[in-house]
Amino acid sequence: QVQLVESGGGLVQPGGFLRLACTTSGETRDYYTIGWFRQAPGKEREGVACMKGSDRSASYADSVKGRFTISINVVNFTVDLQMNNLKPEDTAVYYCATDYGLGSGCRAPDFLSWGQGTQVTVSS
Repeated sequence: QVQLVESGGGLVQPGGFLRLACTTSGETRDYYTIGWFRQAPGKEREGVACMKGSDRSASYADSVKGRFTISINVVNFTVDLQMNNLKPEDTAVYYCATDYGLGSGCRAPDFLSWGQGTQVTVSS
């Protein structure tokens, strides 16, 4: 079992930036995919960015391409989500999750263990 904890959320003005971190513990494996998802009030949980454990390739939702970057932080042993040029529509609770290497994309139903989430609010 893998445990995940998100950190780094907060309130930021439009155009600002935040860096989220996902700390994993437990029986992690290099081939597990780690994903960042978000859920806004009244909306379904959506995949924001995922990094495949097998080849470290990254995929992004169209709405965040060019603004968000997922990466492995080798100093802190976290999976980070750098979010730049934030917009009000990025406001949501952000979650990280793992698919235990069983999935093939960045779809929430394929991810089996989740963190508790961290709130990101973009507002002036």
